Amino acid sequence: MIKLIVGLGNPGSQYQKTRHNAGFLFLDHMAEACLSSWAVESKFHGVVSNCLIAGKKVTLLKPQTFMNKSGLSVGAVARYYKIKPEEILVAHDELDLSSGVVKLKLGGGHAGHNGLRDIIQNLGEKEFYRLRFGIGRPSAGKKVADFVLSNASKKEFEDLLFSSGLAELQIPLVVSDEMAKAMNSLNKK
Repeated sequence: MIKLIVGLGNPGSQYQKTRHNAGFLFLDHMAEACLSSWAVESKFHGVVSNCLIAGKKVTLLKPQTFMNKSGLSVGAVARYYKIKPEEILVAHDELDLSSGVVKLKLGGGHAGHNGLRDIIQNLGEKEFYRLRFGIGRPSAGKKVADFVLSNASKKEFEDLLFSSGLAELQIPLVVSDEMAKAMNSLNKK
């Protein structure tokens, strides 16, 4: 059962509509759907919202450490609440998926994603769930860092909103331990 849903992104209004903030965007929609507000939790280096989803209490976390240090925040929450890695779902941007695509998986490497790299390092484990929001790859000659930290186009932002909506529909299954059903729904072509 998922007890913690983490959205990856960078704090600050200048990053709000960047591709790298797909996880923050998703969690903002989750908190809104739960009619839940955000509270600053300095001991967790982030902002937290508590939701009731499918009758279960789930903590939402947006690390405020910037992407490259996301593990500091995730690790603090996991240790405080004694949450196992397999009870964590991390929502993040994914270069290897096209814009508008969302996929769910368990474990894997970091594929160069610095937020995932830091979470793996802090948890000492890579077997946590990932909700991967496609952002596509930059055009030839453009640096990945510049691409992920630049604002999504209007179409790309609409794609992120659409894929967030698709993922949100599956979260009740995810927190109810029906991960296979959620994966089948999100991962089909």
